[in-house]
Amino acid sequence: MKTKFKHKKLRLAIAISAIMGASFAVSVQANERFIFAHAMPSDHVFHSISERFIEQLEESEELSVAYHPGGDLGDWTSLFEQSMQGVVPMSITWGASEFDQRLDLSWLGYVVSNWEDAREVYGPGGEMLQVYNEIFHDLDLHAIGIIPTDFGSLVIRKGVGEVPVNFPEDGNNLKTRVPPVPIAIDRFNNLGFASVPVPLSEVYTALQLGTVDARAFSTAVETYQQRDVLETNILTNDYFETAFWLVNKDWWDGLTEENRDFIQDAADDTVLWSWDKAESLSNDFIDKVRESGINVVELSDEQITAAAEIVHETEWPVMEELVGPEIMSKLRQAAGIE
Repeated sequence: MKTKFKHKKLRLAIAISAIMGASFAVSVQANERFIFAHAMPSDHVFHSISERFIEQLEESEELSVAYHPGGDLGDWTSLFEQSMQGVVPMSITWGASEFDQRLDLSWLGYVVSNWEDAREVYGPGGEMLQVYNEIFHDLDLHAIGIIPTDFGSLVIRKGVGEVPVNFPEDGNNLKTRVPPVPIAIDRFNNLGFASVPVPLSEVYTALQLGTVDARAFSTAVETYQQRDVLETNILTNDYFETAFWLVNKDWWDGLTEENRDFIQDAADDTVLWSWDKAESLSNDFIDKVRESGINVVELSDEQITAAAEIVHETEWPVMEELVGPEIMSKLRQAAGIE
């Protein structure tokens, strides 16, 4: 993997050293700055997380940060790659499955379906961090935390009429937008809907024109943003969206134990704060969705269980073929399925 990116790494290192105003090496020595980047704007929770972390790092006499928000060092996929290479030793980004298809694990359905379980499984000390690090370590990456975003749910556009409030039995081949990812396409076909893969940038237009009648994988904030074309929001909670706080593994292993512990403690504190923030924002936006006139349908435990059983029986064996039985066994244990 390192050979593959050797020449690109050199070019990026030269460019970024100019930004730093000093030479940059993969191993951090005392009193050196390291680059920390993400691709989201200043009103995104990634920025709040970063600021909180940097404030804590100011207590260290040996470490300081060159902070680059807003994608000025590249989009999220580029930052993932640059962290693999060690050019950007720390980033908050999503799992880029083009570098390892096993990262499609992040799309897996019904690992958890409520915030309490999500915090236990994905939060600090949760099993999923170890599960993902088995993949990340093969890419010369290490995750120091998992950042929660929100649950994804099903929304129905205006004018559809009868909607599948009895989920999933009433799917009736409803044309439903899903991300252009095989596991997402198969999930809603298996649940009785008609999956239509549409890129995120085209979702609003597809709903507006009636190209699709519904959208899956919609977080509360996204539902609120598209409220003028939506009529119903069914809280399926079939998908839990997370991002990853990544460091280059060579850089991480090259830190002193004291500096590594300092960074990890600061990250753990910040991640714990991010869980409270994410859950609060989710609830706030669901309230805003209701206030905007959209019918919000909360499913019963029995409905969630019925949908989860279908996903576990159809989707999880396919994922096991991709990631292997060892990772899936750990995931099932983390999710309390075996």
